[in-house]
Amino acid sequence: MRSTRRWATPVAGAFLAGGMLVALPEATVAAAGTVYYVDSRAGDDAAAGTSAAAPWRSLDNVNAAPLRPGDIVRLKRGSGWPGALRLSGRGTAAGPILVEPYGKGAAPKISGRDEDCVVISGSYVRVVGVRASNCRWAGFEVGGSHNELDRIIADRNVTGVHFISAYNVVRNSVLSDNNRMSVNDEGGDNDSGAFGVLLNGDDNLVTGNLITGSYASSKDYGTDGAAVEVFNGDRNRITHNVARENKTFVELGAQKGKTAEGNVFAHNVVTASRKSTSFLITRGARHAVGPVKGTIAVHNSVYLPARSTLGWACHDGCSPNILKLRNNIIVVGGQVGFEDGKGADEDAGVYKGRSLRFKLGPRSIVADPRFKSRKDLRLSPGSPALGRGVKLDPAWYGGASLARDLSGAALPVVPAAGAYQS
Repeated sequence: MRSTRRWATPVAGAFLAGGMLVALPEATVAAAGTVYYVDSRAGDDAAAGTSAAAPWRSLDNVNAAPLRPGDIVRLKRGSGWPGALRLSGRGTAAGPILVEPYGKGAAPKISGRDEDCVVISGSYVRVVGVRASNCRWAGFEVGGSHNELDRIIADRNVTGVHFISAYNVVRNSVLSDNNRMSVNDEGGDNDSGAFGVLLNGDDNLVTGNLITGSYASSKDYGTDGAAVEVFNGDRNRITHNVARENKTFVELGAQKGKTAEGNVFAHNVVTASRKSTSFLITRGARHAVGPVKGTIAVHNSVYLPARSTLGWACHDGCSPNILKLRNNIIVVGGQVGFEDGKGADEDAGVYKGRSLRFKLGPRSIVADPRFKSRKDLRLSPGSPALGRGVKLDPAWYGGASLARDLSGAALPVVPAAGAYQS
């Protein structure tokens, strides 16, 4: 395990339902403000930009526009732009600023290694169905608050989505092959990069996303990357995501003087065939980026069959106030879990692997959970995970609205372990 590391900071129209992509119609919102159109092929920056018949061509006019509550920016499908889309306007809860596609074809694409692609410093901004690819560092950098990314695509970046501030959401999105490193040098134990989502802010929500391919070569670690990386971020909720073929699902840390407390991971499905992968890594007070207090992992289903895999690790001073686990299913080819110190607070899990180095809770068992298949982690009839779970208060899930399984089913009084209830 790493002793320390440095966190360096610098398909559209679909959503996930039970892990499957489902097509959605183009977003529509009743316009309360000005509607702007941008077409990289047929537009003209000297045009009015306020109709599909007279669109702007570049993003420069959008970046300079004083966007106000209720304004809409429509980007032509099939268009592409180098450089950044900068959104500094301030909407309101009742009148957010909306960026969405129009027309037919592929998602509008913003790319280029010179800048981060979509940079939101305003508030109550909603970006729907936009692709950010092969950007300088972040596909989507969100520095303002109360912003929402919905059905976006982020690929080939150092980090697909970077939340710097608080109360933001990324949902129903595809974050794939964000597999570049920002630091990758010999020695120093400081390589960093290949993040689907990087959380440096507080109280953010990451839900309903497909996160794949956060995995890169590293001179310090051999390979590195995470579907979700939490560093100096408190009370974030990471729920109902499907994560495939990442280096790890989540790794948590905080620099001295800062915290990464109270983060919740619930109803996620994590699979990978790679030879060295893991589900969750957190640290106690003896670690250079610890302690990470109050992490909760509930109702996750994990399948990592290769021999050098790891379920969860709570090290360098683990204790119940560092990590709590309930109602999880973790199947690995390597070590199911590791704890030192006083150990984690664990119960009602179903585990299978070559070894485990933690004390099982009263309702936890070592058994085959009988997934339907290697790719479908729903439970077969007779699974020992059925009825295995313990009833939990909604706070364990990050709130009552998130107390449902990955398919959307309500949780019974005596729930099954894992991300699915059937």
